[in-house]
Amino acid sequence: MTASPQSWIIASQKDDLTGLAFKNVANTRELGPHDVRVELRAASLNYRDLMIAKGALGLKSKPNAIPGSDGAGIVTQVGAQVQSLKPGDRVVTHMLPRHFEDASLSEIDDLALPHMGHISAGLGQNLDGTLATHGVFPESCLCKLPGDLSFEEAATLTCSGITAWNALMGLEGKKVRAGDWVLVQGSGGVSVAALQFAVAAGAVVVATTSSEEKGARLRALGASHVINYRQLPEWGAAAKKLTPGGHGFDIVVDVGGDATLGQALQAVRIDGLVVVAGIIGGSSEAVPLMSVLSTLCVVRGVVLGTRQMMADMIAFAAEKGVKPALDTEVFSLAEAKAAFKRLEEQKHFSKVVIRIPGGI
Repeated sequence: MTASPQSWIIASQKDDLTGLAFKNVANTRELGPHDVRVELRAASLNYRDLMIAKGALGLKSKPNAIPGSDGAGIVTQVGAQVQSLKPGDRVVTHMLPRHFEDASLSEIDDLALPHMGHISAGLGQNLDGTLATHGVFPESCLCKLPGDLSFEEAATLTCSGITAWNALMGLEGKKVRAGDWVLVQGSGGVSVAALQFAVAAGAVVVATTSSEEKGARLRALGASHVINYRQLPEWGAAAKKLTPGGHGFDIVVDVGGDATLGQALQAVRIDGLVVVAGIIGGSSEAVPLMSVLSTLCVVRGVVLGTRQMMADMIAFAAEKGVKPALDTEVFSLAEAKAAFKRLEEQKHFSKVVIRIPGGI
């Protein structure tokens, strides 16, 4: 380890982010038998990370937790019983370990979907996360990374990448296929990842956005049509008219929650799939559950995905040459608070990425 240890910590959870502190320390504790030491090279931010830093939505972190769940780097040391990794391996983080200190939380095997209790016990909240030069993680919180992705690109996969993959590929009988029509909302991390995965699978993708600049980037990534939802508030019906025969979308990936779910239900076809994958639209009047009866569709909530999904997603990205899109502005580790601000102000495209200096 040649880079000097540094990290951010959540000294206190404050709405103005003043509780984030940059320290000349990192997680350099002694390894347990199943632990892996990683020299981190990149991290990316999620809406969850922002809410934890602010203490919003009732999300509490352990004292002085290192924030961030998403990261990639190089293994420098492994515990005595680690079998899947060795020093020199490139890795990306998986948010959740297999085992939890809280006895009320069940073990998660490679095929088990997590619930919110598991996520609260994961990286960046009750386990130290990735906004650091060095980290010590359970072996089960790491996946081997092929050489065709940069550390910055890989660092986008841990949360939004796997959520997008689960949205498209997680329900048997409803997996996205070539020729399907998929609708994604906005230009955040989950939506852009879903766009890229769906295009790589051969689907036709329609995207919504609020700006011509972001619309141009969405088209460049493969969106066949882009709808400005500020200019066209009733975008659900307008998007549906674009589909063959006006029958609607096979899959709608909804990230806005109640603010957008009504339009998503307008856009989906009979027996199509609406995936509820976020609440970034803020508070709004709740969409009645019984409205699904008139739409005759499947509505599925997703939170992250399984460890096997993570492996499948990485293999798919390598096979199809998917290079995850990044925001135009990349921050250094010392600038992480500014990165949080960019995320908070929704000025970003896809993922806000933090580049971490390394020495190997």
